[in-house]
Amino acid sequence: MNSQNYKNHARFSPVYHFFAIPLSLIVLIGTIVNVVKSSEQNFYSATLLVMVALLLILAMLFARTFALKAQDRAIRAEENLRHFVLSGKPLDSNLTTRQIIGLRFASDEEFPDLAKRAVADKLSEKEIKKLVKNWRGDYYRI
Repeated sequence: MNSQNYKNHARFSPVYHFFAIPLSLIVLIGTIVNVVKSSEQNFYSATLLVMVALLLILAMLFARTFALKAQDRAIRAEENLRHFVLSGKPLDSNLTTRQIIGLRFASDEEFPDLAKRAVADKLSEKEIKKLVKNWRGDYYRI
């Protein structure tokens, strides 16, 4: 696998991002068209199909969101432990989860100082990533 850097670290799951999401949106649009064109006898079943399509999209979005939240918690714990090992202190409680997610790409040498700077300068996740000199890849998160 190629080494990661700021420009190539974003990852996609092709089946989810480029197939399942567009297909579910097409199904939703199709069911809405079906409702608009349905006769009075078919209106109830056509409306149910719209609700099923909406539930499908919600289920997909919630599954993705819940998985990302679990990953965020794991990253927060891992980076707190890494900071403690490197500096003898836990991460500053003023760091947001988004900042910590940005800090995970910093090498051990720059991590403690960059964490202090992130709090002091209220850096965003994107700004933190751009300041990382020695990129530490994360090949698991999608």
